[in-house]
Amino acid sequence: MQMPDKYQAQNIENKWYDYWMKHNYFHSIPDDREPYTIVIPPPNVTGVLHMGHMLNNTIQDVLIRRARLLGKNACWVPGTDHASIATEAKVVARLKEQGIDKNDLSRDEFLKHAWEWTDEYGGVILEQLKKLGCSCDWDRTKFTMDDDMSEAVIKVFVDLYNKGLIYRGFRMVNWDPEAKTTLSDEEVIHVEKQGLLYYINYKIDGTEDVLTIATTRPETIFGDTAICINPNDERFTHLKGKKAIVPISGRIIPIIEDEYVDLEFGTGCLKVTPAHDENDKVLGEKHNLEVIDIFNEDATLNSFGLHYEGQDRFVVRKAVSKELEETGVLVKTESHINKVGTSERTKAVIEPRLSDQWFLKMEELAKPAIEAVLGENSEINLVPKKFENTYRHWMENIRDWNISRQLLWGQQIPAFYYGEGKDDFVVAETIEFALKLAQEKSNNSNLKSSDLRQETDALDTWFSSWLWPMSVFDGIRNPENEEIKYYYPTNDLVTGPDILFFWVARMIVAGYEYKDAKPFENVYLTGLVRDKQRRKMSKSLGNSPDALKLIEEYSADGVRVGLLLSSAAGNDLMFDESLCQQGKGFGNKIWNAFKLIKGWEVKVDLEQPESSKISLEWYSAKFQETLVDIEDHFSKYRLSDALMCTYKLIWDDFCSWLLEMIKPAYQQPIDAKTFKAVINILEDNLKVLHPFMPFLSEEIWQLISERTPDEALIVSKWPEKIGSWSDNFGLLASFENAKNVISGIRTIRKQKNIAFKDVISFSVIDNQGGSRLFDEVISKLGNLEAINYVSEPVEGALTFRVKSNEYFIPMEGSIDVEAEIVKLTEELKYTEGFLKSVQKKLSNERFVNGAPEQVIANERKKEADALAKIETLRSSLGSLK
Repeated sequence: MQMPDKYQAQNIENKWYDYWMKHNYFHSIPDDREPYTIVIPPPNVTGVLHMGHMLNNTIQDVLIRRARLLGKNACWVPGTDHASIATEAKVVARLKEQGIDKNDLSRDEFLKHAWEWTDEYGGVILEQLKKLGCSCDWDRTKFTMDDDMSEAVIKVFVDLYNKGLIYRGFRMVNWDPEAKTTLSDEEVIHVEKQGLLYYINYKIDGTEDVLTIATTRPETIFGDTAICINPNDERFTHLKGKKAIVPISGRIIPIIEDEYVDLEFGTGCLKVTPAHDENDKVLGEKHNLEVIDIFNEDATLNSFGLHYEGQDRFVVRKAVSKELEETGVLVKTESHINKVGTSERTKAVIEPRLSDQWFLKMEELAKPAIEAVLGENSEINLVPKKFENTYRHWMENIRDWNISRQLLWGQQIPAFYYGEGKDDFVVAETIEFALKLAQEKSNNSNLKSSDLRQETDALDTWFSSWLWPMSVFDGIRNPENEEIKYYYPTNDLVTGPDILFFWVARMIVAGYEYKDAKPFENVYLTGLVRDKQRRKMSKSLGNSPDALKLIEEYSADGVRVGLLLSSAAGNDLMFDESLCQQGKGFGNKIWNAFKLIKGWEVKVDLEQPESSKISLEWYSAKFQETLVDIEDHFSKYRLSDALMCTYKLIWDDFCSWLLEMIKPAYQQPIDAKTFKAVINILEDNLKVLHPFMPFLSEEIWQLISERTPDEALIVSKWPEKIGSWSDNFGLLASFENAKNVISGIRTIRKQKNIAFKDVISFSVIDNQGGSRLFDEVISKLGNLEAINYVSEPVEGALTFRVKSNEYFIPMEGSIDVEAEIVKLTEELKYTEGFLKSVQKKLSNERFVNGAPEQVIANERKKEADALAKIETLRSSLGSLK
């Protein structure tokens, strides 16, 4: 193939992605190979590609591409989540733009609009993942609202209900007044907010006395049904058995006693609002208090709010405090910081609300999932381990899961009501079966389908996605099918720690309940992508770059490398575009190295130089040493370290050293044996590079020689480990020594302005009796006449040391000796003065005893370096005089 002059990322990326798709490399079917399975954390169907997705999916693609190269049957299942709250909000907003109110539509009419929206926008993020190079099995793409997926969800609901694990209860729940639905406890984010504590006087009925209560929510006085005092509080013994009058409304409420009241907080008197506080509800039930719900579903006040009816709760808070002040019952206000529950999705302030909801009992279900991660014989590995403590805290304090949502978009709860009584309902997968159950339960054989009313609530989105590793392989509906038996349990799950409980823990629970097996072996928890100021990336802050524009500017490979270079598992990534520039630069370095190789003329009958032979042996040993490190990093999910090993191997060892060591002289040919070996080396480099930079590596692979589809890099074979580290130790150590010698020669050439084209003499006193394996390489890269081994210092030469060996470069004819003596004398004088100042500091006992250990160590290093430099300068001066 003709090699282009420049690497054109966009053309190449499209070309190879189309090629991979055409030849079905991403598709997996069960066979006799070992399976390697990843299920994608399904992004919201409302989503577009952002930096978190970029990081998460790059990591998954690295793992899946490496598994292919290892000869495994790699299967990466993509898909999207219907995201009930987020999607319904988008659809409602679009309907509003069209002048349509959701409440004016029937369920079926609304769902029609929701499906239209999903069909229009639902596949956007998956198409964007292709631009990143994600090698998902697109034939397996799933959506959590697909018919088969929904059928699995309903089947599980019915099963859990029949097991007595799902129940309907009247509970205090978290109400999102913007989405107009309940949320589970895990979907509520508690945020510290600055507010006020309002001190309000309540009159004691039949007297002129007052009592003072302190509250952060004066608007809820319309729902007060009691005042509570601690029976042990001597300040309020005179209030026992009396009644109080609620300000503004004038309602008379009892004064009750309960040790629940904190004697130290506020005034010691507590207003009780059972409809709007979990603790107040408990008190209300204990003391048989009236329950007054003062809010509408959008958190405006209802008729109990009197003249504030229809106004928003926060507007009312200000207005009520003003009215209380004007009527003389607001004593004072104080600044007060408290934690306010907010909706994870809409950011609205949560309102505690009493309502009938569906719950799943979690305590027993959680036990196998706790054992799987934290037990002595744990089967699931969290990376990094630090998240085990978070997992333990959540799982050991688990509460029943509120699984019902007051939404239309989602799986409709399969409960069917046939009467007005509290328990007049049945649960079934179909209305036909529900009718039979209803006829039996009611003893009414005349009931018809039209007499049944299905529950209007939908299921929590997570109740769908907790089945994901099973349902994508139809493991719920057909538990013994070939695919679920082959692909399950999956291998690795890559996700963010923010959904460790929402999703990861619940999938583990479901896995043990429905397959009696873990859903995955390893959970790689990525960090959050933050900006350079450590702020979380978000649209609202405007600090999140456009993912597709980054790819366009830096190439998909460049962005992948940029993200991974600083992404240790579980640690937040401080994203900087310069990292992507570094990734792009790495790609250009590899491209130019290949261009150099391809430009060499190959001569078949040319003998291989000794320098090339030993250089190739060294690189093979270096590659094997690095391969062990790369595989160790992969085994520990240190992907950034695996990439850095690959980066250094190719940039430093291959491009900067090997190619320099073997390249032919200017306009001279290279021998065929060396050329063939370096091509084989390049191919091995491309194999370890491919998971990180799939496009560039495939392009170069295909340019090396004509390949059939079976010979594409994506389906080639990961390099094999040959021999052991100890076999290559001597060779690798010898080259490290040679590198230092070459660097010493280059430094003198640079300092003395000796052109590289000028051949120089070179002598060495070999005090260490080391290996001379790389003498030919040193001679070539230093452009030396020869390497002369001598026993005495060479007169009139500059010198440097590597370990105990001394090296000499005669200066006669190359430099002005007198000028060099003056220069070296000045440098010696300066260095001796510097040494004196360091030694003075080290002889000061107060400094040595008081300074940190690291500071002392730094000063001692300065002393040692200065002494070594003085010795070299004196030696050089001695040889010149």
